Amino acid sequence: MYIADFHIHSKYSRATSPSMDIEKCAQWSRIKGIDLLGTGDITHPLWRKKLQKALLPTDRKGIYSYRNTDFILTGEVSSIYHKNGALRKIHIILFFSSFERAENFSAAVAKYGDLMSDGRPILSLDAKKVATMVRQNDPEGFIVPAHIWTPHFSLFGAHSGFDRIEDCFEEETAFIPALETGLSSDPPMNRRLSSLDKFTLISNSDAHSPQKLAREANIFSSSFSIGELYRILKDQDTRRFLSTVEYFPEEGKYHLDGHRNCNARSTPEETIANRYLCPVCKKRVTVGVMHRITLLADRPPNAISSMPFHHIVPLDQILSSVLEKNPASQTVQNHYNHAIETLGPELTILLTTPPEKIFSALSEPIASAIVKMREGKILVEPGYDGKFGTITISPTHDEAQNETTQQQSLF
Repeated sequence: MYIADFHIHSKYSRATSPSMDIEKCAQWSRIKGIDLLGTGDITHPLWRKKLQKALLPTDRKGIYSYRNTDFILTGEVSSIYHKNGALRKIHIILFFSSFERAENFSAAVAKYGDLMSDGRPILSLDAKKVATMVRQNDPEGFIVPAHIWTPHFSLFGAHSGFDRIEDCFEEETAFIPALETGLSSDPPMNRRLSSLDKFTLISNSDAHSPQKLAREANIFSSSFSIGELYRILKDQDTRRFLSTVEYFPEEGKYHLDGHRNCNARSTPEETIANRYLCPVCKKRVTVGVMHRITLLADRPPNAISSMPFHHIVPLDQILSSVLEKNPASQTVQNHYNHAIETLGPELTILLTTPPEKIFSALSEPIASAIVKMREGKILVEPGYDGKFGTITISPTHDEAQNETTQQQSLF
């Protein structure tokens, strides 16, 4: 297996841990079990300069290496502009084949935004034009629309997005190989739209701190160059692209509708019945991912199968639930370190380590919780309006409905 997490942020992005440097990202990649990590923030001049000094080229074009971790040059931009009579706010993941080409693109878009202000810069530039300029400056580069359902900054977001991908990217749609599902949706939810069938679905952590790496990821059969990656995604090559690692979508902080400040959460049906108004403050609620998918879907839930995927709950959240401690507590961290030292990388523990080996190495309640997570036997209060869902995995719970944990400090 070759596990990739393409979308992260560096310490040069807002609301991001100062630990998001090259050394820590490589260290946590090994802890998590990541083989290939996106650099994130490639348009930021200072971060790009640090990366260029640290990363060594490999024999696979567009792939670099640092301390036994592979890296690919990626970044995210926030494209904010008016189109079709509405203000649009679209986040886009950029993939580049070389530092020179990434720098050329950055120079070309610098007049549309302050690249020094944020690792994920705001560009006053049509999303379609961003896609065009990536291809113009890097014939082997490409873009992927980021977390496509989140309400405020995405392709299909309720507050600033489109109903059709072609309305956003027009003729550039033909060059887009994949879409990023985001934490609040999973492949079956996305496959309810037949219009998305021609796109591969990828999942990434969008991590703002090292501990959040690989909370979502992509599993390939082997390594690749950037050109091979594009073809794998564009052709939906399931021999090379094996599966994705997903949050339970209820874990995401925009899964349902609601008002966080009012502690008011609602399903799409309840929101419609309430005429989109919060039952507490009577203001319009934040319309979540499930609602948007329900509105645009032309297939019923679970109508078709999709590429294999694995729902997970991150290990520190499992430990938090069992131990009834905050994930950042020393107690949880001690148990986490013991598990990694005893059983290996986190994704290996969560996905493939035989249950008998887990039970022999960890306490019965913790081992039981990991097995229950694999079986989907978890209890959840879904996330909404920027609040992550909360999850409970207890040895006393034999049945469950779905997922998440604990408010997370660095998105």
